[in-house]
Amino acid sequence: MPWSNSWASSSGPTVKTRSGWSRKVMNQKNRFKILTLNNIALAGLKRFPREQYEVASEMLHPDAIVLRSRNLHDMEMPDTLLAVARAGAGVNNIPIERFSAAGIPVFNAPGANANAVKELVLTAIFLAARNICQAADHVKNLHLDGKELDKAVEAGKKQFIGFEIPGKTLGVVGLGAIGVEVANAALDLGMKVIGFDPQITVRRAWQMSSGVEQASSIDDLFSRADILTAHVPMTDGTRHLVNAERLGLMRDGSVLLNFARAPIVDEDAVAAALESGKLHAFVTDFPSAPLKDHPRVTALPHLGASTYEAEENCAVMVANNLRDFLENGNIRHSVNFPEAIMPRNDGQRIIVANANVPNMVGQISTALADAKLNIADLLNKSRDDLAFTLVDIDGEVDSATVEQIGNIEGVLSVRMIAA
Repeated sequence: MPWSNSWASSSGPTVKTRSGWSRKVMNQKNRFKILTLNNIALAGLKRFPREQYEVASEMLHPDAIVLRSRNLHDMEMPDTLLAVARAGAGVNNIPIERFSAAGIPVFNAPGANANAVKELVLTAIFLAARNICQAADHVKNLHLDGKELDKAVEAGKKQFIGFEIPGKTLGVVGLGAIGVEVANAALDLGMKVIGFDPQITVRRAWQMSSGVEQASSIDDLFSRADILTAHVPMTDGTRHLVNAERLGLMRDGSVLLNFARAPIVDEDAVAAALESGKLHAFVTDFPSAPLKDHPRVTALPHLGASTYEAEENCAVMVANNLRDFLENGNIRHSVNFPEAIMPRNDGQRIIVANANVPNMVGQISTALADAKLNIADLLNKSRDDLAFTLVDIDGEVDSATVEQIGNIEGVLSVRMIAA
């Protein structure tokens, strides 16, 4: 059962060399071509200097794709593609395994929209606690005026009595950039906060207030929360993370929030919990036909990152990281390849994406030694089944050497950057 007491295990993508796209040798161009598939904030697009980049919403043979919500699963990908960058956090619209097998990093913008989502989650807590949306709808449907309207308002407000936030317990599942910000802000509101995330990073742990209590298991968290919010990626392991069994552990009259992804919640289980009174309210950013009209459901049109600031932050982050990859081969915030950052030397740089198999660095070094080339610096990083290698060279690398490296079994892609 997914997420029983810890994160579901993930073995990462299965990499099959010499299948899918076979793009073994790629050399640097003087100009890079960027294809945008959605409206990308101008602040991000301005990060691509015109003398070095061509950016357009329609083009042939792009070196990189920048997108937001466009679905790439059924899109034919060009052989020239070096990278994909999503100006947002979730990447469900991108065929990650397909790109991994071709040695193509997929970048996203984790944390760039964290404040926007945090503010909406806090808003949702207040909406649910005070029955704000239901009360507003009630008033809109009072087709009266004068004293009759006053009388109806006073008579009707009793059905919308809510509760106050201080002292209530907020359960936060997933303590990434958004989860940590939500947890810290809830503490400032006087709430008791319990978190659960068996994969929390050291960086996020440092950012989180010491006042956030750690749950012993995800079921422990459900059983202690008055309000529960989940901030986890959509994976096979998190599908229906919120299910009938876990909702049954919650206190009667609890509030459930979903600002992560729709499939992490079992909607049939939520509907049953609302009818039984186990749930007082459900606030979601992912409307669905079965639930959106329920009187105690507040469904929003996926507003989580819909602020001008968040769109700009995401666009700027992915643009900066995409440029660093195209120009220097460095990887930051990739969802499929490891972080690999090495300062540039004066010479040429060889960039290799490969399967995480033994003796890969040895074979690359041998190919360079055969060409009588000296290695000035080298970095090799791995992540699950994938690895990434940066090699700075003293001397001139010819195309035959690059091709020789590209023909090593397990190499997914290789390119050379001039000095």
